[in-house]
Amino acid sequence: MLQRVDEIRRNLAGFARREIADGRRAAVAVTIYERGGIPGVLVVKRAPKGLNAGQWALPGGKLEPGEDAYTAALRELEEEAGLTLDLHTVIGRLDDIATSSKFVITPVVVLAPPGSRPRRDPREIASLHHVPLERLTAAGVPRWATAPDGGELLQMPLRHDMVIHAPTGAILLQFAEVALRGRDTRVADLLQPDWTKS
Repeated sequence: MLQRVDEIRRNLAGFARREIADGRRAAVAVTIYERGGIPGVLVVKRAPKGLNAGQWALPGGKLEPGEDAYTAALRELEEEAGLTLDLHTVIGRLDDIATSSKFVITPVVVLAPPGSRPRRDPREIASLHHVPLERLTAAGVPRWATAPDGGELLQMPLRHDMVIHAPTGAILLQFAEVALRGRDTRVADLLQPDWTKS
């Protein structure tokens, strides 16, 4: 795991991320942690009621007054998944991404210490899922579907019952391309399904 983490750190440090200045701000935590000795990222399924009900997501939410993206991502990670991490666990950021719901999301990549065990807040999170890093770069990931207007929609099929679309899918795709493969890949222009506007 240490060799992989060093590679991820180097790749993120060498990435010239793009910022979006205007918009309602939000942040998500792209959380790397081990389960059973296998490094992966934490994906959540939102509770069936409330904002983004039932959608696949990364722990995150709106910035509160006085917060920056780092503190917001870490606060949301603690609130939603029970992981209390500090700024020393942040190993990089990805491009800001504008959503169809008029938010600008900053993805903050964090490394949870060995032995970390996420615990969901049932008021916000229906379930927590460990997605192995190797799955993010597996054959068939990503795949593309035709949108009603003829454009291409990103799909990240990460399990038999987990297909993630933009914007979360776009963040995971950029993480895979930049952090894991060392590529300078941009995802800002990827289409988002109509149902993500809520």
